[in-house]
Amino acid sequence: MLSSDHADIVRATLPAVGAHGATITGRFYAAMFAAHPELRHLFNQGNQANGEQRRALAGSVAAFAEHLVSPASDTSFQQMLSRIAHKHASLGVRPEQYTIVGRHLLDAVADVLGDAVTPQVHAAWSEVYWLFATLLIAEEARLYRDAECDPAAPYRPWRVVERRDEGDEAVSLVLVPADGGAVPAHHPGQYVSVAVTLPDGLRQPRQYTLSRAAGDTAQITVRRVRGDGAPDGAVSNHLFDTVAAGDELELSPPFGDVVLDGGEDPLVLISAGIGITPAAAMIDHLATASPDRPVLAVHADRSPRTHALREQITEAGGRMAGFRQLTWYEEPGDADLGAEVRPGRIDVAELPLPDKARVFMCGPLPFMREIRRGLLAAGISDERIHYEVFGPDLWIR
Repeated sequence: MLSSDHADIVRATLPAVGAHGATITGRFYAAMFAAHPELRHLFNQGNQANGEQRRALAGSVAAFAEHLVSPASDTSFQQMLSRIAHKHASLGVRPEQYTIVGRHLLDAVADVLGDAVTPQVHAAWSEVYWLFATLLIAEEARLYRDAECDPAAPYRPWRVVERRDEGDEAVSLVLVPADGGAVPAHHPGQYVSVAVTLPDGLRQPRQYTLSRAAGDTAQITVRRVRGDGAPDGAVSNHLFDTVAAGDELELSPPFGDVVLDGGEDPLVLISAGIGITPAAAMIDHLATASPDRPVLAVHADRSPRTHALREQITEAGGRMAGFRQLTWYEEPGDADLGAEVRPGRIDVAELPLPDKARVFMCGPLPFMREIRRGLLAAGISDERIHYEVFGPDLWIR
């Protein structure tokens, strides 16, 4: 809990810190990378370039500060904390790195806000940061322990045994541990970090959902990210263009907190584009573990040519008694249209939502915001709606 005198200061200065958050975090990252260039290998440089990481950090710090001074007004903090901890654990973030981050972040606050940052203001925001860091360090320690993962060496070599095209823009890579060890158990919906060294020598990690249930192999599905005026996705294009059967990749243990529950409530899985990967993993798992559980799989894609994992989901769904799949294509082409395949975009009002449904969503943020509004209007309570975000979690914005 924030000390009472510091709470008053944080409450008074939170509007200014929030208003300048992106500027503060932008200056923070620039200074930190200049002083510690080795950390560029830990942080997604694509998200640095497009500003998403700056906005996500600013939003999370402001949300935590708001939680400290007005805890009754915030119900999403624990979810945010869990999201960040799982992402950090997949990257091997270590406790000592929080000292580096804290020093440069507080320096950036002082640099941007100038004389407004008195010693008292600095002390108050230092307490905010270290309360946040302490909670994250403790949660990450638990995750490392449960995963039997040493954060100093979070990656393990895996060998690609199969490469399978998933439409025009995606590929599934099937992997086995190169050391001959066991495939770690995971919950459907979790992801791994994949670390690659790019042609320019920069080592970069990215997270990819394990898109098939665990067995003696692991599977990730990678969509080529095209920049459309911005730089293309460095890691996704590297994997798509160069990785073949026989190659080795470095993977972290599975992490992620948006996972399939073990209940019996009907499931509604709503996805768009490559956001289909968590749904594919859940359906593949349920086809074996709980084939009688009712599942409605709803997917939106640009066209049948870009619809990844369609065959895998159709095969798994065929082994389930209560499975139904509805698909919308913006460019249906010569697809057979009808009740199950429709043109345009998903209309939540048209979905046959079952009573007591539990919903999992994954896709672009504007898509999920629109779907969530429709679900709430249809009477689905907010606590029954779960979502996964690929990249920095900007949902709180």
